[in-house]
Amino acid sequence: MSLFKEFRDFAMRGNVIDLAVGVIIGAAFGKIVSSLVANIIMPPLGLLIGGIDFKQFSWVLKAAEGDTPAVVMEYGIFLQNVFDFVIVAFAIFLAIKLINKLHQKKEAAPAKPSAEAVLLTEIRDLLKQQDNK
Repeated sequence: MSLFKEFRDFAMRGNVIDLAVGVIIGAAFGKIVSSLVANIIMPPLGLLIGGIDFKQFSWVLKAAEGDTPAVVMEYGIFLQNVFDFVIVAFAIFLAIKLINKLHQKKEAAPAKPSAEAVLLTEIRDLLKQQDNK
C-alpha cells in the first residue's frame, strides 16, 4: 500500500474529520468565551475591585535604563488567562452535562423470564418444599 493511500485512508476516517471539526468549533468558541470574559465579566469585576484591570497588575523586576526596556513580570495577564480558562472549562462542563442528560437512556424494565425459566423456578420451589417436609 502506498504512503499516499494510507494517509488518505487515515485522513478520511470519521474520527479525524470529527476531530478537525471539533478543533475549529473549539477555536471559535474560545474566541466567544474570551470576549465574554474580557468585555462582559471583567468590567463589572474591575469596578467591584476599584476600577482596576487585571491586565495592569505587574511587578517591575528591573527598571528601564536608557534604551533597555524594563523587565516586568505581568502577573495580571496570567490571572486573566486563568480566569478565562476557568470560565471555558465551566462552560464545557455545562455543555457536556447537558449532552449527557439528553443522551441518557431510560433504564429498561427487566425482561420477563422465559416460560422455561418460570417452569424451572417452579420445579426448584417444589423440590425445596419436598426437602423441608
